[in-house]
Amino acid sequence: MADQPGGGGRPRVQTVNPATGEPGKAYDAHTIEDARAAAAEAHEAFLSWRRTSFAERAAVIRKAGAILRERKDEFARLMTEEMGKTLSDGQAEVEKCAFHCDWFAEHAEGYLAREPADLGHGEAFVTFNPLGVVLAVMPWNFPFWQVMRFAVPALMAGNGGLLKHASNVPGSALAIEEVLLQAGLPKGLFRTLLLSSRDVEALIEDEHVGAVTLTGSVPAGRSVATAAGGVLKKCVLELGGADPYVVLEDVDVAAAARICATARMVNGGQSCIAGKRFIVVRPVLEAFERAVVEAMRGYPMGDPTRPETKLGPMQSVQARDDIHRQVTESVQRGARLLLGGEIPDRPGAWYPATVLADVRPGQPAHDEEVFGPVAAIIAAEDEADAIRIANASEFGLGSGVLTADLDRGRRITAKELEAGMSFVNENVRSDPRMPFGGVKHSGFGRECGQYGIREFVNIKTVHVQTLAKARGSSVE
Repeated sequence: MADQPGGGGRPRVQTVNPATGEPGKAYDAHTIEDARAAAAEAHEAFLSWRRTSFAERAAVIRKAGAILRERKDEFARLMTEEMGKTLSDGQAEVEKCAFHCDWFAEHAEGYLAREPADLGHGEAFVTFNPLGVVLAVMPWNFPFWQVMRFAVPALMAGNGGLLKHASNVPGSALAIEEVLLQAGLPKGLFRTLLLSSRDVEALIEDEHVGAVTLTGSVPAGRSVATAAGGVLKKCVLELGGADPYVVLEDVDVAAAARICATARMVNGGQSCIAGKRFIVVRPVLEAFERAVVEAMRGYPMGDPTRPETKLGPMQSVQARDDIHRQVTESVQRGARLLLGGEIPDRPGAWYPATVLADVRPGQPAHDEEVFGPVAAIIAAEDEADAIRIANASEFGLGSGVLTADLDRGRRITAKELEAGMSFVNENVRSDPRMPFGGVKHSGFGRECGQYGIREFVNIKTVHVQTLAKARGSSVE
């Protein structure tokens, strides 16, 4: 993506097809003045929307889900053109968004129902009221899902929304606004802003923005958290991950390798919750190396518009080059290259499925988040050592355990791994029905489920007492 001058001096946002390197569609960008006007309009619409019933909101959100399903192929192709997602992955992403709409249309009222409390006198309860207009700063890797993941619960709770999407997916960003308007959302309540990142801080400070959510990198999270903290506004952050999968000695090695390859290759490896570090105890280490190489061979690069393709291009040439640098430096510092690791001689942002063994501290594949199709295998002496290595990271988003002993897996995932999500014998993934988020440098707050919808509400205590029986207290 590049900003280029448009008519009347307004900047243009130029997309690039990562499969070919060819320019795609260009869009007029917004200014900070446009954004402030949109924030004021969204706040005005919010003042009415907050007073609608859950049934009225649910009708709109259900309709949005239906429109997503009707236009699934169109939106999947748009994602392919803008950021290289395979067509089949794009179709699955749109379906997931539609299910998300259905789920919160059905369950939001229950999640936000008043909760009675017994104080021994009078009537007491907790109620959940919307905060206002939520600004979302979203990344490119799941252009529809990550936006809908925030927007649907926020809107069902009675909030408004502003979307500052990644600059390489402007068509996807505008399509989401179009879907919500077509579904019947009040004009202005949700707006897409093709805004420069340098204007985000000023928009956070705008009086009509009530809260902020960001999915993105750790530096972006720090920047948004600092800006939001400066004006005392609530924020939720979902940041990077270096998700560890602990592979224990009692596994079926081939089955474990297939799960790990699936975890690594989610969205071509361009996912915060993709498996990245495979920590394997020594009794099965050599067998696992062979098996995971075989499993990763099942992801050849191919045309992302073909339904059988499992690995398309990376989102940009710069991103591809960053991945290759991490692989090259890791090999220079002692890692063994078992598969891939070479840039193909073709236009576009292509990188093959890659496997590194002997990954140790001091190598980028160990210390950094590698946002691409690179599996890093790390040796551990035993279960305790594997858990230690898994937790020795600044990140804490997803994690997994591969074991034949489900009680053992349950214990490790529930009590030992420092992460917001831990799965046994499956790859980590988000679900509208369960909370999603991380700890440490992977961020704070939750999305999805009951806990997610309550992030952007005022959790208010109410106590009602007849005047004749009212009594005060000198204790705070």
